[in-house]
Amino acid sequence: MISDPLWFLLVGGLLLFMGLTSSRLKRLPVTSAIIYLSAGLLVGPTVLNLFHFNPLKESALLEVLTEIAVLISLFSAGVKMPAPVNVKRWRTPVLLASVSMMVSIALVAAFAYYVFHLPLGACVLLGAILAPTDPVLATDVQIRHPGDHDQLRFTLTCEAGINDGSAFPFVMLGMGLLGLHEVGETGMDWVWLDVVWATLSGIVLGLVSGTLLARLIWKIRGGQQSRDLMDDFLGLGLIGVVYGISVLINAGGFLAVFFAAVALHQTELKLASVIRHKQQRPKPMPATGIALPEVKILSVADADKKGELEETGKSTDPADTVSESSLVFKEHLERLSEVILILLVGGMLFLNSWSWRAVGLAFFLFLVARPAGVLLGMLGSGSSWRMRGLTGWFGVRGIGSLYYLMYAIQHGLPEPLALQFIQLTLIVITLSIVVHGISVKPLMNIVWRRRRLPEKAVQ
Repeated sequence: MISDPLWFLLVGGLLLFMGLTSSRLKRLPVTSAIIYLSAGLLVGPTVLNLFHFNPLKESALLEVLTEIAVLISLFSAGVKMPAPVNVKRWRTPVLLASVSMMVSIALVAAFAYYVFHLPLGACVLLGAILAPTDPVLATDVQIRHPGDHDQLRFTLTCEAGINDGSAFPFVMLGMGLLGLHEVGETGMDWVWLDVVWATLSGIVLGLVSGTLLARLIWKIRGGQQSRDLMDDFLGLGLIGVVYGISVLINAGGFLAVFFAAVALHQTELKLASVIRHKQQRPKPMPATGIALPEVKILSVADADKKGELEETGKSTDPADTVSESSLVFKEHLERLSEVILILLVGGMLFLNSWSWRAVGLAFFLFLVARPAGVLLGMLGSGSSWRMRGLTGWFGVRGIGSLYYLMYAIQHGLPEPLALQFIQLTLIVITLSIVVHGISVKPLMNIVWRRRRLPEKAVQ
């Protein structure tokens, strides 16, 4: 294991490098995750062997780190959702996070059963670990900000936000078939508790919590929204409270946090629109009934303050929402966790970690299981074949898979299976970072160029 000074030197040096060269790195045709992975492979056992992180011995620590990273990423994804929960807009992402994911789990389980000759429970568990797309590493194909209405980005972001939670019941099913979790004699305990209860209670808990917090914030701030609050603490506090309650009542914690962020942001937007409408509403004259705009008389101090705000480019409108104000901090935490965890992935890999079994599984997942699941999930959606193809390809695997693997290890996964799953999962994540990281920017640039052509033709 690397010493503390060297670890600080490694992470600090990489952060300085990324911070100083960020403008140039954005022009590169690869994602930042590839740079982090390259650094991890360089200093890890693969090349220089300066440090080695043992995921089996450090599974408890790695479970906590990946859990925190996924929760922060899910909150960030939920805040950036440009549309409230409704059937028409959310239909495709929900089908991708349910139907497509189940198809992917089934295909990976079948591959592991017939090619690796693993027990059925282990095959289901492996499929569930590798099924969810990742909200941490897929930032280049996700919504950039709450006003981003790109359909492809919305679909991929929403799917990643949901399927990290919807995969959890299948992790429990695989563990149940291995005798590590109670599923009932006929499996009905699993159906009612791990599927129905966990899913519905997680969604309801998230929606209710986010809505209540938004209304409480606006009540405390008052009609003019003039009182300052610690937005970053509110966002982190919501994550902690919602996830803590969900664990206590066996609800779907990842679903709860994602939908809490969605509800918080959408409720704040509704309340803000109400306030703006009241401020802009004309005030009728009592005698004639003629509507005239309301004129606010400013004191000298208010006028000076207003002029100062306008000169500095600051808005005099009501304060930004808590969800948007805390988003920058959450994204910084998300990037920091990405740096650390991808470095650790590089520090877990040896040269002999690579095998045809692991590489074959990875490309079966990328080229067969994921595309087949997406095609079935998007049947009848009316989406173009290009949209379906891009959605099928951009199924990045990463930190979410690592979390589920550590969760299974911490709950009694036998060591021989754990060692196999660690090798397979790490290779899948590594290849996903590489092949998706190389292809995402060129493909997205092609998409945007094709979209601009009709706009120029119209002009």
